Parts: sequence; structure tokens; C-alpha cells
Amino acid sequence: MGLTLRPLSFALGAEVLGIDLREPLDAATVDEIRQAWTREGVLLFREQDITPAQHVAFTRALGEVEVGNALSHYNHPDHPEIFVVTNHLVNGKPSETRDTGRKWHSDLSYTTRPAAGSLLHAQEIPRVGGDTLFANMYRAYDMLSPAMQAFLEPLWAVHDFWNSSDIKKREPQVVAEMLRRTPPVAQPVVRVHPDTGRKALYVHELSTVRMLDLGEGESDALLKFLFAHCADPENQYRHQWRRHDLLMWDNRCTMHIALPNYDRSEGRHMFRTTLVGTPSGRVVERGPVHLLTPQAA
Repeated sequence: MGLTLRPLSFALGAEVLGIDLREPLDAATVDEIRQAWTREGVLLFREQDITPAQHVAFTRALGEVEVGNALSHYNHPDHPEIFVVTNHLVNGKPSETRDTGRKWHSDLSYTTRPAAGSLLHAQEIPRVGGDTLFANMYRAYDMLSPAMQAFLEPLWAVHDFWNSSDIKKREPQVVAEMLRRTPPVAQPVVRVHPDTGRKALYVHELSTVRMLDLGEGESDALLKFLFAHCADPENQYRHQWRRHDLLMWDNRCTMHIALPNYDRSEGRHMFRTTLVGTPSGRVVERGPVHLLTPQAA
């Protein structure tokens, strides 16, 4: 019969209607979901009161599930496939994932096998706010002039996990292990989507730190322009969360940002699974870094 979709915005995204993720999905439905996801960039499933095991099972039906990356320290104790984003106390201390994603980014772009997709399930949300914005990176590329497209296509940019100010505030011994496991990676500035063949910009403010083969001033100016260009409001979808929403996005053609626009005394507790992507990029050297103590941070 085909999926029933409702557009979420002009730029990208669709809500999938009539699907209950507590029930097993047949292969044809899973294939339709996968095709809609790569086409729309973002898919929303409302009112999905699913267990962590059902969340993982749905993700696994779509592809290989990421386990054991640099963020494993923050995974669900019973389901290592799930990364927990929470502002609840953890072992009596503020959670180190409470400020995750406060800048535009694409998940795991700082690795040589960046995430293909992410599936975020809302366990607990504040009464208002805590929104997530998404930007369409296909459109960001298409909106450039042909001359700028031609200039960018051969360029590579360095993505570095260490660039995140959120990471720098975490426990030094945890950060040291993260840095050991995630050296900087150069990625193509214009990336071809392996499923659709379309070109998308692949830079973002969270971890893209410099352009290869350009001077420092040139690199800074170009990245500043691209960051603003990609985040043009015309190019966005703003998601206002409801409890039990499951939102999945394609990291190869979108970027996103989690907004801190909510009362921090209220809970925000989310579970994320990640689909493994195809190999991309090459490792480059990182200069010396200084690990902050929690007090200094």
C-alpha cells in the first residue's frame, strides 16, 4: 500500500503515519522507510512507546548498528547500542551528555566511518523547548553558485572531536581515551551520498576546524561563510519534541543542533541509536592538546 507521509517543512523532513514500531515490520515496509529516509533526510514517528530493545531492533532492521565508538562511556548499561543523552544525575554527578549537540553537526563526522543515520527516542522532555533543528545539506550545496560549487568540490576539511567545548569539560581521563581513539580526520567538503548519488556539503561548526591546502585566513573565512550558508533558516526544519517521538535522520545529507531553550530543572532524557556508514575520509595529525580539569573547565 505504501507509506503515508506528511511533510514537516519546506526544506526537509516527513512524518510517517500509521506505523507502530512495537510490532515487527515486514521487509517491504522497512525498505519503504529506508527509501523515504534517504529522500526526506528526516523521518518522524509519533507516539512510539517502545522499549530500548524494540528501539534497537528497529534500528538493526535498517542496517548495521554502531557499537563501541568513542562515546561508549555514555551508553545504556543494558543496551550498548544506545547512547544516552540526559540531564539526569549520573552516579550523583551532573551528566556529561547534558549539553550534547549544542552546535550544528553531523554525527561521528570526525571518524573514518561516519554515521549514516541516527534514531533518537524521547523518554522524557521538558514542558516547553528543548527543540532540535535540522538543515538540508543537499539544498545547501544546490543553493551555491556553479563557480563556488566547482571551487569546493576538490577541497577537504579536517574534522576534530577535540573542537567541541562540551567535550573539553568532561572528566580528563575519559577525554584522554576519547582523543586516543579519535584522531582528526580529513573529509571531503562536498560528499556524494552513497545511496542517492546526490552531492551535499559536509562541514559543520562543531568539529570542522580547518580546510586543507588553504591558508589559515582563507580557511577561517571560507568556513565562516559555509557555516552561515548551511544554517540559513530557509534550509531548516525545527522539531518540537513530544514524549515518545522517534526521530531518525540521515547524517550524510543533514546536520542538526540541540537547542538549550528549556528550563534546566526539568528532565530531558533521550536514547539514540546509530547506523554505521560507509568509509569516508583519512586520518591526519593532531597537535598537542591541554586537558582541562573539571575545576578549570
